[in-house]
Amino acid sequence: QVQLVESGGGLVQPGGSLRLSCAASGSIFRIIAMGWYRQSPGKQRELVATVNAGGATNYADSVKGRFTISRDNAKNTVYLQMNSLKPEDTDVYYCNGRIYSSVTTWNDFWGQGTQVTVSS
Repeated sequence: QVQLVESGGGLVQPGGSLRLSCAASGSIFRIIAMGWYRQSPGKQRELVATVNAGGATNYADSVKGRFTISRDNAKNTVYLQMNSLKPEDTDVYYCNGRIYSSVTTWNDFWGQGTQVTVSS
């Protein structure tokens, strides 16, 4: 089994910054990609940013230039540096890991979610 544990959410004023962290642990054979998604009540979960094993990144248009995703392969950890935060960034943020738990088996794993609130 694989576990993803997130940290770093909270309340911040508009224009401020937060850094989210997500550590993967358990039966990890190989990590294909890790990323962040966010979801508001009644809405679909949407992609924020992903980074694959080779370091290639992908961002939602709404966060390009403000958010930066990075990964520490040695620690199986992914980070999301969020700058110039806006009220519309308020959401529950979920960490995702696409992970091989054996040579032949991969799954999408999710963290428990962390609340980010941008408000004055």
